[in-house]
Amino acid sequence: MEVLEEKEEEEQTEGEELKALEISDNLQDVEMKVSVEQVCVPSDVPDFDWSSIDTSQLPSSYKTNSPKEKKLLHIADHFLQQYTHLCPDRKLLFLHPVNECGVEKFVSTTVRPTLLPYTELYHWDGCASFVSDYLTMEPLKSPITPPSSLYSPTTILKYQKGNCFDFSVLLCSMLIGAGYDAYCVHGYATHEICSLDETLKLCPLLRKPQERQVPKEGMKKKSNKYRVKPPPDLQSKFELQQEAKKAAETEAAQKNKEREEEKVTEVEKPKRDPLYGLRVHAWVLVLSGKREVPETFFINPFTGNSHSTMDEHFLGIESVWNHRNYWVNMQDCWNGCKDLVFDLGDAIRWEIMLSRSNKPLQLLSDAEEEKELSDRDTDDMQEKEEEDMSFDMPPSWVAPIQISPREFETRCSQGRKVILYKKAKLEKWAPYLNGNGLVKRLTVYADLDCAEVVEVREWFKNREDMLDMREVNKQTQLTTEYFSPGHLLGLKAHTYTSLEPETEHTMEFYNEARVDGLQKRVENDNEMTEYFVGRDDFLHVRHMEFGKSGKKIHLASTRTDINSRPIVQIKECFHRNLEKPADEDVAERIFLITEETIHLTYHLKDKYITASKKDFFKAADRDRKGNEIIMTPEMCITYQAGSSEKDKKLLHLYKALQQLTEEEKQLKQQVRQSEAEVLNILKIRENEETAVKLTVSIYNTERNEKRRQQFEVMKNTMEDELLGQEEQDLDYLAPFLIQIGHRKKMTKGQALRVRDDCLTDLKHRLIDKANIIQARFEKVFPALLQDVHVTGVSSALAGG
Repeated sequence: MEVLEEKEEEEQTEGEELKALEISDNLQDVEMKVSVEQVCVPSDVPDFDWSSIDTSQLPSSYKTNSPKEKKLLHIADHFLQQYTHLCPDRKLLFLHPVNECGVEKFVSTTVRPTLLPYTELYHWDGCASFVSDYLTMEPLKSPITPPSSLYSPTTILKYQKGNCFDFSVLLCSMLIGAGYDAYCVHGYATHEICSLDETLKLCPLLRKPQERQVPKEGMKKKSNKYRVKPPPDLQSKFELQQEAKKAAETEAAQKNKEREEEKVTEVEKPKRDPLYGLRVHAWVLVLSGKREVPETFFINPFTGNSHSTMDEHFLGIESVWNHRNYWVNMQDCWNGCKDLVFDLGDAIRWEIMLSRSNKPLQLLSDAEEEKELSDRDTDDMQEKEEEDMSFDMPPSWVAPIQISPREFETRCSQGRKVILYKKAKLEKWAPYLNGNGLVKRLTVYADLDCAEVVEVREWFKNREDMLDMREVNKQTQLTTEYFSPGHLLGLKAHTYTSLEPETEHTMEFYNEARVDGLQKRVENDNEMTEYFVGRDDFLHVRHMEFGKSGKKIHLASTRTDINSRPIVQIKECFHRNLEKPADEDVAERIFLITEETIHLTYHLKDKYITASKKDFFKAADRDRKGNEIIMTPEMCITYQAGSSEKDKKLLHLYKALQQLTEEEKQLKQQVRQSEAEVLNILKIRENEETAVKLTVSIYNTERNEKRRQQFEVMKNTMEDELLGQEEQDLDYLAPFLIQIGHRKKMTKGQALRVRDDCLTDLKHRLIDKANIIQARFEKVFPALLQDVHVTGVSSALAGG
């Protein structure tokens, strides 16, 4: 019986082996079929030969293993043997691939935590964006097996290329250095994630922010027994029915649109992947806790985008590691990563290799960490049962990660990067690479083939005209430009179809930078409307209407000739001034220039539904006979809200009409100035686009190097000139050198002659000075003796 059982067991094992061989053969066939598949890598990037890189200048830590690293490799091999014995159906772990020098290195020692001196790299999104832009993606040689090598982050940065594992190790090193609880992940993902295929995804710059919807249950109020009786509903039922009808139509149209979009997405869905669930990928896991991260999330290093741990594109995890330890996932990934629990201290869900603690040290609180450290100190005094328990991860063998300011600024390989999205193309450039300051361009297409352009968005940096962004609608030819604060004319945004005058223009301004508080100006060939904010006269809107253009006139206050479009009407609207009574505070005034009429409308008084009004009709100052015309009641029509009496004080009305007439003249001048300002802005914008100038920060030492060298050369030249001039002014030998003709080379006799002449002249000068002093002394000495004699006589007399 025992022999029969042994035979049956042998037959079963043979059958299982045959099945395993068949499965492996099928996988090999599938791998051979998909080995020729195209991956989304730029076609202009040639295949790089990693075997040709120069490793002679690398440090010794790259070429040899320290005793502690050798011991770590021995522990890893022992751990792998136990793992394969306990989990024979799972794939081999990614533990110690070879580096660029062909030396086996444990993956945790390849992580080099580094904090780089750039503000943008202090946050996870800045680090992820830099890595995705700086490196060029290379696909794995086999899509279903991890790579056999893992190069150092310094080598990857030097050559700006790498696979998903290289991307993840570099990004994890930067995130840990910035204080995040980050881990490299070895797992499985979809074909789109592994191959950097973004052609079926919407560009992040086109995504609209999701509107927060409040549930209807939360909107209901609790019924109260003792409540105030609500006021009667005075709304029109017919209007409510019409609004409900419009809402229903809108909702139906929205549903139809969603159905069409669903049909399109069904058509655009990718084909079934034969290696679904088997494609190996590496990404970064960021746990919550440190750096105030509220929720655990993934980072795809190829794109730099964050993903939820529930994302269906991530299909499973084999292991995770950081610079301190290595964990193996023991949870079932039948539902992808949606059901995984990322508590690395749970020994049931995560098998740890260097099991010195039930929890990762970086996940413990400060009190728990101190307690853990004290417990470790006491445990060190005791006898250790296993050798693995007393082993610490050796330091990283990787050299310090360094990125120069020039490399950080250039970012993309060769300064340019192109990403294809669904119906869109995103292009990125390094600053100062383009003469017009262009750093990013998004082109939106109408079809999946990217043949018909719908819209183009461009972003700029370091422009002297402060232009920040430009949007061009190719269908309507409408251009919108956005400016940062600091433009010469205070521009904030400019929308136009052409820079020609008297066409449609919408200009927005930073009203804080203007004296008149102008916020927005809209102009076309017949109208102009200006919007103001924060004015003392409470003006907020001024609307002008023009007739057909006439002759050109020149304004004295400007340098621009403008077409004298006749002004037909000027309308101004004012906010309420609480310091005045409502029936004296003008809300709207209209100047009908051609009809010589002025309409005034005042603000509503409290509890009134009509406003006071005044209409003035201007007449000629003198009649045909030359007599002066006096104000008549027919020249003003007044409506006073709440009063049936008419204002009969013609003097008051006459003064008001005179003031309005004077203000009308000032308004005409302001309108002409506004027209001139529009033309001036258009001219300046045209000149700025013709000759684009870029600014360089004084802190940008790389770009100011030439200017600094020029300044030093100029400074040295000026110092030499001043020194030569001083030497010429103080040259005592010049009178004696003239006698021999200023020769560059002199004979010994000539030099002795110049010396003797110079010394003789100096001797004579000293003798002359002594003679002058002696002559002055002899002249003053008799007077001094006389003063002394007089002083002695006076003192004798005083004593007597």
